[in-house]
Amino acid sequence: DQRSRDYGEIKDRFRPGHADLTYELKYGIRDYRGGGRSSARETAMRVAGGAVARRVLGPEVTIRAALVQMGDDRIDRANWDWSALRENDVFCPDRAAAARWEQTLLEVRKSGSSLGAVIEVVAEGLPPGLGAPIYGKLDADIAAALMSINAVKGVEIGDGFAAAALSGEGNADEMRMGPDGRVQFGANHAGGILGGISTGQPIVARFAVKPTSSILTTRQSVDRFGQDVEVLTKGRHDPCVGIRAVPVGEAMLALVLADHLLRHRAQNPDAPSEARLPRN
Repeated sequence: DQRSRDYGEIKDRFRPGHADLTYELKYGIRDYRGGGRSSARETAMRVAGGAVARRVLGPEVTIRAALVQMGDDRIDRANWDWSALRENDVFCPDRAAAARWEQTLLEVRKSGSSLGAVIEVVAEGLPPGLGAPIYGKLDADIAAALMSINAVKGVEIGDGFAAAALSGEGNADEMRMGPDGRVQFGANHAGGILGGISTGQPIVARFAVKPTSSILTTRQSVDRFGQDVEVLTKGRHDPCVGIRAVPVGEAMLALVLADHLLRHRAQNPDAPSEARLPRN
């Protein structure tokens, strides 16, 4: 749905924070018209692939994602309600935060600027054993897949960077045997993955999306001819592209999990489908 005429003035100018410069330096050519590989429109094929991956995973596996931060405004996790995602346009599980963000978007759009976001994606219903100790780590493949999404600049699994502030006792997901023979965890700081292999708990990942580079305010840059210039992007642009990344994150996680599930079934056909241990 891009309008190529909106990009005419940046034909020879590089947008700060955008892939314009690196594409030019590597390939000597770039698509400045809003439809190239650096455009988030490229993610449509990922969502289509994710739909197929969900069929491979089956109905017992649920994958959901939500916007948990816009700019520096975070949700209140005490208000988390998955059903709230159907009630707002920003995929937010916190109704109060969603109301704030919708007003924030109007203000940001009016100013011609943009905001970043953090998306959390959760997969439930998966068996233990997906992944490998070194090559083919499940969390490494998830991180690579999420990092491949346009504008993503950071990924964390489970508590992620917050785990660095915890003690060994605080970070440990303590375990007990349940009456049905399954291992029960007291927490999920690890995000459902230990040693690169799934535990059977929900898999939790978050990824950070930078603010849109195509904004309506003037910035300093250079052009293809080595001259200092100023850049002003015209046309329609997202005030927060992270909103559009929510279903893309779901799709990429589905693709990775489907791949690992098929490999796991082929390599370990007799592996248990649940975290069960033999009891004496």
